[in-house]
Amino acid sequence: MRDLLTFMTSAGTTFVLSFFLVPLLIGLGRLFGLFTIVREGSCQVYTLFGNVVGVLREPGLHILPSSLGLSALIINFFGKCYVLDMRLDQAYLRSQPVNSEEGAPMGIGAWYEMKINDPVAYLFKNADPQGSLAANVSNAVVRTLSNLPLGEMLENRHSMSQSVRAEVSPKSAEWGYQLGSIYIRKVHFRDVGMIRQIEAKVVNRLRQVTSAIKQDGANQVSIITSTAERHAAIEFAKALAIRPQILGQALNLIGADKEVADTLFSILEMQNITESGARVTFVPEGRQMLNQLLAAAPHVAAPPPPSKPH
Repeated sequence: MRDLLTFMTSAGTTFVLSFFLVPLLIGLGRLFGLFTIVREGSCQVYTLFGNVVGVLREPGLHILPSSLGLSALIINFFGKCYVLDMRLDQAYLRSQPVNSEEGAPMGIGAWYEMKINDPVAYLFKNADPQGSLAANVSNAVVRTLSNLPLGEMLENRHSMSQSVRAEVSPKSAEWGYQLGSIYIRKVHFRDVGMIRQIEAKVVNRLRQVTSAIKQDGANQVSIITSTAERHAAIEFAKALAIRPQILGQALNLIGADKEVADTLFSILEMQNITESGARVTFVPEGRQMLNQLLAAAPHVAAPPPPSKPH
């Protein structure tokens, strides 16, 4: 029984210390500035009576009296702690108005990266460093990219990005910002009427190109057809020219043998008669077929003489 009582007492004491006393001690330690925890990607700047007394940038647990001295004990009562996000940030400026060399109203979208490099300068050298940096980038885009040729503005975005970055970087360093990449993402026309005119011109040009392609195809087909017809006509003319010679040579060979010639011409005569479609009567040889036909014909009586009138 005594062991069980001892165990219950120890468990209760551990519960009280774990859930009540330890958080209370941690809270008192933070309240009186004994320690602080700097999270990854953040920074803490401590000020006391208008002066910066310490900057903690390394993540982890920090004992404030060793970093700030005895002022750490009153920093939470008479001073202030600024927690800054040191991670890389991004922003995008849409449709910055510029004019090309030809006078076309253009809009340019600029994307840029930045992060805090000097926490003290970020807090106290500029009341709105993010807005100032955005305004600086916008002014640099308008100042650097205005009056560029339209073709270069639509094609060479890399060189334009480098020009804007070279213009902005010195100013951003003064405000505690380290400027990262700047990239011109979008270049477009701002005038709706000009956009419609360009669309109409593109459509008309496409129609012209399509018509030219069709016409060129038709011309090529005509050339090929006429060439083929010319070659065919030449070959047919050659065939017609040599046809009498070929027939003459064949007839000469046939005429050399009288029996073959007679047989050939008989066959040709029979073929012509058969193809003509005429009715043919065959008469046996050596018989008087005509007399037999006249004798077999029916006798026709002569008509009576006309009677005399009374």
